[in-house]
Amino acid sequence: MTSRYNYRRRTSSVARAGNVEIGDDNPIRIQSMCNTNTNDTEASAAQARRIADAGGELVRLTTQGVREAANMAAIREALAAGGCDVPLVADVHFNPNAAFEAATTCAKVRINPGNFVDAARTFKQLEFTDEEYAAELAKIRDKFVPFLELCRSNSTCVRLGVNHGSLSDRIMSRYGDTPAGMVESVMEFLRIAREVDFGNIVISVKASNVTVMVATVRLLVQEMEREGMNFPLHLGVTEAGDGEDGRIKSAAGIGTLLAEGIGDTIRVSLSEDPECEIPVAVMLRDYVVARAGHEAVPEPAEVLPGNARDHAVPLPVAEFPVVGLDMELSADWHYASTEMEPKLYADELPVVLSTPSLNRPGAMKSWIDRFVALGAKNPVIVMMGFLPDEDPSASAEAHARALDQLRIEAAADFAPLLLDGYASGIAIVASEAFSKDEVNGVALGILQAVRLRISKTEYIACPSCGRTLFDLQKTLAEVKAATSHLKGLKIGVMGCIVNGPGEMADADYGYVGAGPGRVSIYKGKTLVEKNIPAAEALPALLALIEADRTKK
Repeated sequence: MTSRYNYRRRTSSVARAGNVEIGDDNPIRIQSMCNTNTNDTEASAAQARRIADAGGELVRLTTQGVREAANMAAIREALAAGGCDVPLVADVHFNPNAAFEAATTCAKVRINPGNFVDAARTFKQLEFTDEEYAAELAKIRDKFVPFLELCRSNSTCVRLGVNHGSLSDRIMSRYGDTPAGMVESVMEFLRIAREVDFGNIVISVKASNVTVMVATVRLLVQEMEREGMNFPLHLGVTEAGDGEDGRIKSAAGIGTLLAEGIGDTIRVSLSEDPECEIPVAVMLRDYVVARAGHEAVPEPAEVLPGNARDHAVPLPVAEFPVVGLDMELSADWHYASTEMEPKLYADELPVVLSTPSLNRPGAMKSWIDRFVALGAKNPVIVMMGFLPDEDPSASAEAHARALDQLRIEAAADFAPLLLDGYASGIAIVASEAFSKDEVNGVALGILQAVRLRISKTEYIACPSCGRTLFDLQKTLAEVKAATSHLKGLKIGVMGCIVNGPGEMADADYGYVGAGPGRVSIYKGKTLVEKNIPAAEALPALLALIEADRTKK
């Protein structure tokens, strides 16, 4: 059972992919995904080796068809010839035949419950009687059980990977575009797996929206516990983007769940070279798991519906405030530490809360719950300091590494508090080697990631894979350069159609690969320009945005 306050790993069953065990008391595994053509054995093996050399413990490749799935055997052999035994994972969408082939060539096969049997989504509302719905589930069983039996005979691990953007029309029609729909999408498959006693399974439920991702994983854990299941979990924020945004969004979502002891393998999905994901994931994992064995945090007998912001007197700022950007610390305010028992104050001035605990989010949650239970109305500003592992002023490279460390650690510590309503403001204390703009940028990035304050354009960008139909890194940079002044807009830049319209449904506009050298432009889920030449795509996107702004 996970704890709201004290860090301890959730107990799970163990899955095995090749020589790597996932779950229970095994280390939290780190993985990434190649963006090469899976039919290019040499390039794929070389990139997989770079990922493994960087510390990746599993490497996934896209397998659009049977040919790509079959070539995974050649990639595995090429790696083995070079002394690399990293397990390979096949990524399958829309093509069960590719999954069956991959079960014989890979250590692990990822299938998507949203498109393994159900037809490709069209965002149409469908009506099913209970009998018709049961018949659809029988179709899943008829296809899924033979796949599981093939995996069993080959000792192949299965990942059931649900994405927010690829729920089937069947699930969407009954449950909506919701965490409950995502959870039911995977539970349908898990119940079948339990019927045939197949347990070599890892589960992921991902979204590009951090709040949706965290809520869905929490709900999945609850539902599995209710039905007597404890499969290991793969965590990730899809389409997190690149640079500062990608690191902060990933650390906010993954870090919040790791802090609760949830998560057995992680991928930080960045729109950068795959091997760049590994150091970020390692830093995030190591930062959170270092809390193991921390001094126990008090577990309040009564946990309120825990929203400090709902109980506090609003601070005199229009948006969720950042100390140092919107306001300065005042000598008149109250200063408290989680070492102290909370007490009531005669006024309603802000309380600035810090903690010496190794488990900062847990200690602060416990203190604030007890503070609110007393009847306090004071706003609580949570303040945390971060020390870099190396001197940021030593060189430009050291500065960049230390700034990444600040982004990852601050997002991992503040997000669990912010997502659950435990603060009325935040304060980051960081090295003087960082500029005020850099520190404020981290704070605003965290608030945007958890949807509390929108201060810039948001980009929902996939990390690229073998399905990507254009140079994603170059294209994302071009889209950013042309649109970064559009505060509040959400723009999706997606390499292919697999998650494109769905995962970016939360976006205002979308730029989606439609074929080699071809792009489709979306407004929300609505296709506006179909399959146009890539050279025309960015001007078309900008014209659409400008036309809409002119109408307003």
